[in-house]
Amino acid sequence: MTGDATFVGRVREIDELTRRCTAAASDGIGVLTVTGRPGVGKTALLRQVATRCPAVRWATATAWESALAGGVVTQLLAAPAPAEPVAAAAAMAEAFAGDEPALIVVDDAQHADLASLQALSTLTRRHRTLPLLVVLLTDGSAPAVPGLGTEQLRLTGLSRAEVAELASARGRILHPAMAERLTRHTEGNPRHVRALLDEVPSDAWARPDSRLPAPHAVAQHVATLLEHAGPAGRALVVALAVLDDHRTLADAARLAGIDDPLAALESAVRAGLLSPGDVVEPHWADSLTAAAVIDVAGPRVTADLHRRAADIVADPAARLRHRVAATPVPDAALADEVDALARSRGTEGAWAQAAALFRDASRLTADPLLHDERLTRSVDALVAAGDCVGAAALVPAVESLRETPLRNAVLAYLAILRGRATEAELRLQRAWDIVNADRDPGTAAFIAQRHVLHALVQCQGEQLVQWADRALGLAEPGSPAAVEAAAIRGLGLLAAGQPKRASAAYDELSERVRHGAQAQRVVMGRGWVQLVRDDVDAARTNLESAVASAALGGSTRITLWAYGWLARVQFATGEWDDALTSVAHGRALAEASGIVLVTPLLEWTAGQIAALRGDWDAAADAAQAASAGPGEYAMMRIPTVLLKAHIAEAQADYGAVRRIVEPLRRIAPGTSLQEPGYWPWPDLLANALVLDGDLAGADEFLRPHEQRARARGHRSAQARLGYARGRLLGAQGDIIGARRSFDDALAHLEGLPLRYDAARVNFAYGQTLRRAGKRRAADAAISAARELYASLGATAYVARCDRELKAGGLNQLRDTRDGIELTPQEEAVSTLVAKGLSNREVAAELYVSPKTVQYHLTRIYAKLGVRSRSELAALRR
Repeated sequence: MTGDATFVGRVREIDELTRRCTAAASDGIGVLTVTGRPGVGKTALLRQVATRCPAVRWATATAWESALAGGVVTQLLAAPAPAEPVAAAAAMAEAFAGDEPALIVVDDAQHADLASLQALSTLTRRHRTLPLLVVLLTDGSAPAVPGLGTEQLRLTGLSRAEVAELASARGRILHPAMAERLTRHTEGNPRHVRALLDEVPSDAWARPDSRLPAPHAVAQHVATLLEHAGPAGRALVVALAVLDDHRTLADAARLAGIDDPLAALESAVRAGLLSPGDVVEPHWADSLTAAAVIDVAGPRVTADLHRRAADIVADPAARLRHRVAATPVPDAALADEVDALARSRGTEGAWAQAAALFRDASRLTADPLLHDERLTRSVDALVAAGDCVGAAALVPAVESLRETPLRNAVLAYLAILRGRATEAELRLQRAWDIVNADRDPGTAAFIAQRHVLHALVQCQGEQLVQWADRALGLAEPGSPAAVEAAAIRGLGLLAAGQPKRASAAYDELSERVRHGAQAQRVVMGRGWVQLVRDDVDAARTNLESAVASAALGGSTRITLWAYGWLARVQFATGEWDDALTSVAHGRALAEASGIVLVTPLLEWTAGQIAALRGDWDAAADAAQAASAGPGEYAMMRIPTVLLKAHIAEAQADYGAVRRIVEPLRRIAPGTSLQEPGYWPWPDLLANALVLDGDLAGADEFLRPHEQRARARGHRSAQARLGYARGRLLGAQGDIIGARRSFDDALAHLEGLPLRYDAARVNFAYGQTLRRAGKRRAADAAISAARELYASLGATAYVARCDRELKAGGLNQLRDTRDGIELTPQEEAVSTLVAKGLSNREVAAELYVSPKTVQYHLTRIYAKLGVRSRSELAALRR
């Protein structure tokens, strides 16, 4: 199969190089150096670009011709080149002259002869108008000619998705976990990826724990380098490869039995096996070098070194890892040691380490039942670490095991994080049905804790608290099940309508769990509660801390929740660019981990900001991404509904808002939708009911939510509901009551850093006042809203504020068209109708009745002498 047949990715680079080639027709000659490691695909990339350029000249430099003066220019001209660089440049200028742009490629330019490089440099300086793009491909050592190819494009490896695509094109369908491993192993280098896809046996790709070797060509090259490194250098390098992540020069020298480690290090660096610079912890020259060294050394030598390394390294987990690597057959005693350490790491919340240890313990276990349990716990630890991709790769192996309560609970846990509520419910119920809590309280606590998480994402607070109390009653104090149940219990209290108890629970828990990975769960939950309770600054502090804990061994799942809620904090406070950054980090983490549960929460923020800024394509993309998963959990459905409703509201389509949000009324009883401030949906629906003309329905809907918000003393919820009540009272003609309601809403927001809510209240206040004829007061409120919206970059609402101000007539001069004068209201109506809005949509936008719109439209037609909406649109163009 040819390289071109399996070329994948590089869309951005191809487009950029094609653009530059095309631009040469008007801009003149351009020079670019494309750098990257051998095999990364520089030549293949330019072959793809060459198919898009009208004319191409190609030369390939070689090391043995680097002393041949004019060798590269001779290839480009397809004729002998003048020896003198200026003459050679003139010859190329004559040969390359033309109207269409041409692509000039020098491959392996680090080997190009000096005379040719000088000629190319002269060509770019003396013949600047030529329509040429000169591209030099190098391995990183740029040609030593001043001014030639100083602008660089660095080509890195393929992404995981591109590696998977490349594998598929070559007949191998890789599980995402294996595609991720292959990408990391090769750094995405296409040459190495292709080699391993061809060389590694088919069955190995189906085993996520199988070792990936180096490609044969790399191993042969490294074998040669090891010979050049000498006996001491070779011994040192092999020892470093065995020590792997825990390598230090001191430990490697001791393991290799070397008296002069610095001399051995210098030999390894000169041979090209190690990078120069770091003496304490040497670094490999290439990502595959360590694997190749192990391949060359062979299993017997490496096993012996692993046994000796276990006596050298200080870290207990590393010692066990070396003992495991040196033990190819089952060993019950060693398996028990590894299992004990895995449980200890799990208690600390270091689930990624625990997963690897449980998997090692399973391999070393001969007893079938114990082997199955340890393999199952390995999968559970992967899920707890947030590696759903890796866990999913092991699901077939776990599903093939006999049914146990543990097995069902682990598979349910994975189903939860993948958003599959029905599957999780069935597996959890089955696990609870068959567990014997008296004989096996630890497993029963484990299952109860999984029920806690299931209830959390179903937004069922009371059930969550019940399962958390059950787990705490069954679990050993300080066990993972006990800590995680306690860390989530406060969120259940919040969703069940007990916000003060929720805060108190986290205050107490924060005193007990201050350090380690488990503390991240507590900090994130506390920040979540603080956000819902309007303690915005404290929420930001805790959620940022939870995000930062990821680098200290925190959970991917918890980090994702932290990013999701931190983005909501940043949205509410008007830090929208920061919110989008948090969303971007969360999206990347969700894609890498395979956790889809938090995606709708992230997309809600991204899409709402896009809609408010008038970026309808980005808003639609976010809505599509939020809807892409199974969406079976309330925690997924609710943000998706809110996002779609906010997009419709930004488009002034209040009928659509009503249709989108209405389903939340059906699922609200018994869920966190009832808790003020948890999900900002009641004001959204109530506002749509008012603007859609259902005043009685709005009043009936608002009352219980208002009562609950007052009972909780929840300020922002009262403000949001107050602005909806103000809308309703204004529509009923009670302008005094409406003003009181809006003023109370603004008073509730006083001192809270909720800029978006303040803008929203002022906008509704101004619209209501204008409809009541209070133009001066309306102008002040709308101007305040406009200033806030402008500071947020909410261009969609800035434009709406401008139309309101124009319709009010206080700050705008009346427009004329050929001497015909329209009133401010008529001008606003004609502008919106000309854009294609219906009478109902115009009415909603300007906060008037459809009859009023029709009245103004009739007068506009008469004044302007048009008879239809299309004629009006044509006139306004």
